[in-house]
Amino acid sequence: MANQMVSRVEGKVLFLEREFNAPRELVFQAFTQAEHLKHWWGPKGWTLPVCHVDFRVGGVWHYCMKCEDKNQGDFYGMESWGKSVYREIIVPEKIVAVDYFSDAEGNEAPNMPATIVTLEFIQTENGTKVINRGEYASAEDVQKVMDMGMLQGVTETWDRLAQHLESIQA
Repeated sequence: MANQMVSRVEGKVLFLEREFNAPRELVFQAFTQAEHLKHWWGPKGWTLPVCHVDFRVGGVWHYCMKCEDKNQGDFYGMESWGKSVYREIIVPEKIVAVDYFSDAEGNEAPNMPATIVTLEFIQTENGTKVINRGEYASAEDVQKVMDMGMLQGVTETWDRLAQHLESIQA
């Protein structure tokens, strides 16, 4: 199993890092292709029934996560929509996008923080280190997403990515 996620907050920036036991090109594809994302994006017990990826600068990734786990109580059946607008792409090294909470039509959710996300994919001796730098408008916005369970959600999501990468390389 790959390394565990490391996180830290510096002011209005949330850093997440994890190493995956897979080549950089494959990890990059897992973040950019719907056929990969459908297998791992979202916390444990959640699926990705909607996943439209237009992977180019100015393109949009629009998706819906849905809780399919009856053991998650009030979350069961809940949908969570999001969208990312790609700003910069350097294959297979870096992706910069603005992430938004959205609705089914792709309208940005009012009163929810947007994030400028920079993903870096660094080849290592054992695979690929992913560094996710999420910049928010304020430290209060970072705290808001942390209070919503962001760290647990990303940890579970990246655990699912590690499992997906392992299964397709077996």
